[in-house]
Amino acid sequence: MMLQIDLVDETSLLNEQQFTGLEDLLQFAAEMEKVPNNAELSVTFVTNERIQEINREYRDKDYPTDVISFALEEMGEGELEIVYAEEVPTILGDIIISVQKAKEQAEEYNHSFERELGFLAVHGLLHLLGYDHETEEEEKEMFQKQKDILNAYGLKRN
Repeated sequence: MMLQIDLVDETSLLNEQQFTGLEDLLQFAAEMEKVPNNAELSVTFVTNERIQEINREYRDKDYPTDVISFALEEMGEGELEIVYAEEVPTILGDIIISVQKAKEQAEEYNHSFERELGFLAVHGLLHLLGYDHETEEEEKEMFQKQKDILNAYGLKRN
């Protein structure tokens, strides 16, 4: 049993190979990060317009961004933790990726669209696992992890 990944392409711009590649990469990253076996997450591919709406609505930032993660396991203040009798799937949350931004950034950094998509997916996954880049220290740790995962998987920067 592995990570349950729900991939949704709202743009119809991704092909089967890119889907499979991303799924493999996320499984690989989850293994490296020792994510529980029955964990679930969704990855949705959207347009710049859509991610800008989400960014504006949830983060008060009115511009398109490349990736947004919504972790579901984070407990808000004053929330009670729900304890289940049997093993329920750990729902990590949702990753939303702008396909247009990924294309732009791939060109900008002079590497493949697949490498950029992979980078964004891993970045999103690490956010769902509680990593952040608010401080320089956190940023260094998170970015090193991303690099390690992508290199170990074989998605190096060209």
